Amino acid sequence: MIDLMLSHRSIRKFRETEIPEHILNKILHAGTRASTTGNMQVYSMVVTTKQEIKEKLWSAHFSQNMVLEAPVHITFCADFNRFSLWCRNRKAEPGYDNYLSFFTAAIDALLVSQNVALAAEAEGLGICYLGTATYNADQIVEILELPELVVPVAAIVMGYAAEQPELTDRLPLEGVVHKEKYKNYVSAEIDRIYAEKESLAQTLELLKDNQKETLAQIFTDNRYSKKDNQFFSAKYLKTITDQGFMNNS
Repeated sequence: MIDLMLSHRSIRKFRETEIPEHILNKILHAGTRASTTGNMQVYSMVVTTKQEIKEKLWSAHFSQNMVLEAPVHITFCADFNRFSLWCRNRKAEPGYDNYLSFFTAAIDALLVSQNVALAAEAEGLGICYLGTATYNADQIVEILELPELVVPVAAIVMGYAAEQPELTDRLPLEGVVHKEKYKNYVSAEIDRIYAEKESLAQTLELLKDNQKETLAQIFTDNRYSKKDNQFFSAKYLKTITDQGFMNNS
């Protein structure tokens, strides 16, 4: 399993081959074995295979063509709707319409998504994580008809790979692991941790294409700017509020 995890690649081109139902169900079942807060399983997976719905999701995911090409799209949702309905049906009054409950359910959903990704790769499938599920969550809520207390937090596309991209780089362990307590970084350590990433051929090509001096500027100015982060933060907070999760008083 560790070798499988170390060979993970994000797949963005897929063959037209459908995923057999028994394989898909096996993968989804593996997802449900993920750790979960209090064994509540406060998440839902919305599995989309119909092209007409995928076309709508394609637009919400900034028109990334892999959403259309992959045979399966899964939206992972923080979901306190089902659990709250169960509570009321069992003479218990739920109090899960607050931000902590959203965060709890989001953690559950993200743990499930990783289990699903690993299970899919173990079955010979490729996946790609779609962070855009939070950017246009309001659109996804409408497309998938998500009720109150259900909010998308992640999505993946899944299918048989039509490409075998190179492994993407990762920071060395010293960059992300702290022993016993958090030890803040000094400038020389930052230089060392990011040295390999900054020296890669694809990094130098990115700098040339984007006419930037440093890789960090590509992130702050182009990919994840402050302006965009503030805009989509406000949008996502509104979606969380509209879906009933911000009763914090």
